[in-house]
Amino acid sequence: MFIRIEVSALTLLTCISAADANAADNYPSRPIRIIVPSPPGGGNDIMARIAAQRLSEVWSSPVIVDNRSGAGGAIAFETVARAEPDGYTLLLGTTNLTVLPDITKVAYDPIKDYVPVSLMATAMNIMLVHPAVAASTVKDFIALAKAKPGQLNYASSSVATSSHLAAEMFCMQAGIKMLHVPYKGAGPALTDLMGGQVQGMFANPAASIAHVRSGKLRALAVTGDKRSTSMPEVPTLAESALPGFEASTWWGILAPAKTPGAIAMKLNAELARALSQPEALNRIAALGADVVGGPPQKLADHVRAEIPKWRTVVRAADIKL
Repeated sequence: MFIRIEVSALTLLTCISAADANAADNYPSRPIRIIVPSPPGGGNDIMARIAAQRLSEVWSSPVIVDNRSGAGGAIAFETVARAEPDGYTLLLGTTNLTVLPDITKVAYDPIKDYVPVSLMATAMNIMLVHPAVAASTVKDFIALAKAKPGQLNYASSSVATSSHLAAEMFCMQAGIKMLHVPYKGAGPALTDLMGGQVQGMFANPAASIAHVRSGKLRALAVTGDKRSTSMPEVPTLAESALPGFEASTWWGILAPAKTPGAIAMKLNAELARALSQPEALNRIAALGADVVGGPPQKLADHVRAEIPKWRTVVRAADIKL
């Protein structure tokens, strides 16, 4: 009896694999949508359009970027979680996918409701201060903040964004308190930082390097696990004062749970080719980001690692939308 059950199980797995492969052979046969959790024009939108352009060219089938901003990204995340698992509705996942469940009530699970396809890229932030701030190094800044608890403030592009989360992680690990001043976007936040209305900010390199080069802002460190190729003279926070510190945003493509694995692998292969093209590399570098790529499991591992890391920060800082 045990032998018959084992044979039946193997037969079933073979049928499933054959059906999976057959679905991939016929894919795509109609337009694909990539749901983006933000308005057009920003880094999320650009990353999605890099993927859409490549897939459209290869398959001669329209790949539409569908911007669904709102609720910190929850609208987009929930839309894809409820979509048919057929590979025709994809998600441009970002750091907020893993952070929102600890900040507000959401109708999705970042692990159970999605199939990972590809970790496209990651980007570090730069720790910036106004030139009038009496700190030339991270250690100087920490000492200043400890001498003036709660008197220094920092800007962010919005609540629960990578700039906000990185700053709160910094405060937590450095043992300091600063006042958070959220803005509606990085542009106005950087404007007030340059004007001296706020003392510091963690910002994307693409938006801020020019201001550092011009002397309007001072860069103290970067938040990645290695130095930025754009600013190799700026140390990491880990080597400056806080060993082990790493805070980067990420972009990846995901599909609804139960999407056939063969379809996910087909998408992964084409995205890998897209990320190796000079045009894509240049556009991603312009965002201050680094191409990652790799198999779907790399994105799955990354998502799992991000959840507890940011949960600790969210709870310590009591971050709420």
